[in-house]
Amino acid sequence: MQTLKLATRRWWYIMPIVFITYSLAYLDRANYGFAAASGMAEDLMITPGMSSLLGALFFLGYFFFQVPGAIYAQKHSVKKLIFVSLILWGGLATLTGVVSNAYMLIAIRFMLGVVEAAVMPAMLVYLCHWFTRAERSRANTFLILGNPVTMLWMSVVSGYLVQHYSWRWMFIIEGLPAVLWAFIWWRLADDRPADAKWLSDAQKKDLETALAAEQVGMKAVKNYAEAFRSPKVIILALQFFCWSIGVYGFVLWLPSILKSGLQMDMVEAGWLSALPYLAAVIAMLAVSWASDKQQKRKRFVWPPLLIASDSSGPKLTVSRDFIHTIQ
Repeated sequence: MQTLKLATRRWWYIMPIVFITYSLAYLDRANYGFAAASGMAEDLMITPGMSSLLGALFFLGYFFFQVPGAIYAQKHSVKKLIFVSLILWGGLATLTGVVSNAYMLIAIRFMLGVVEAAVMPAMLVYLCHWFTRAERSRANTFLILGNPVTMLWMSVVSGYLVQHYSWRWMFIIEGLPAVLWAFIWWRLADDRPADAKWLSDAQKKDLETALAAEQVGMKAVKNYAEAFRSPKVIILALQFFCWSIGVYGFVLWLPSILKSGLQMDMVEAGWLSALPYLAAVIAMLAVSWASDKQQKRKRFVWPPLLIASDSSGPKLTVSRDFIHTIQ
């Protein structure tokens, strides 16, 4: 009974905090696609080549600083790292709304990638401090669920902000919540169960014992060089590389494709952009539940990847009448 109460309390306390934090990180990287489709390129005189560079620079910063972010989170404090990151990425996203030329945007996009690089690994480390291996698929799903849920509402909100105000105000309005949330995160988050005032001593001990028992018999990885020599790590990295190409190409360019290809305004493009993410939310919940129930992870990885690759060039045939209906 104690374990059940503990598990329930962890889910209801920790997961909303984690979900909101990662959602804000994804918001400030995904709304770039709406700005690109709504006049930012013309205002800042961004050429097609420079537009590609801007997309690459974010991920260049992400690439170089993700591993250092993971090391800091593991050895020091997830709480401190995320607090600083929230303030920095919220500030950088807001500054995007006041840039006067493409060169300022280049610097901001690179720094945004640097700051946000730590978020994903830090959150995964954080969940490992609080949830057992059998629970981790569901915990990770609620974390990553911040992606499609954010895209779902952000597509609609960004469409309205761009249409009725401007792409500049979209960045300013959508960047400020991260700064405000940083102080809420600092108040609510605890690095480890031992730091949590909302758990009893017995609950802390039970959880820490269960997590420590999972490490018994596991071979320690000495350093990152040893990890990168592992065939499993290489295969997973290649899998994630291919997945990232597909998903970020979709996220960054979908608003532009919809606006120019179907000749619709940004509000309509926002509504239509939200539909794939609604389907993603439902699928993620179903797959994570089945994965934890059967404890057979591989069989729940390749089918979604295969389906996604088969539909990488969707033909958008939704009518304008349907868009007006859902508004």
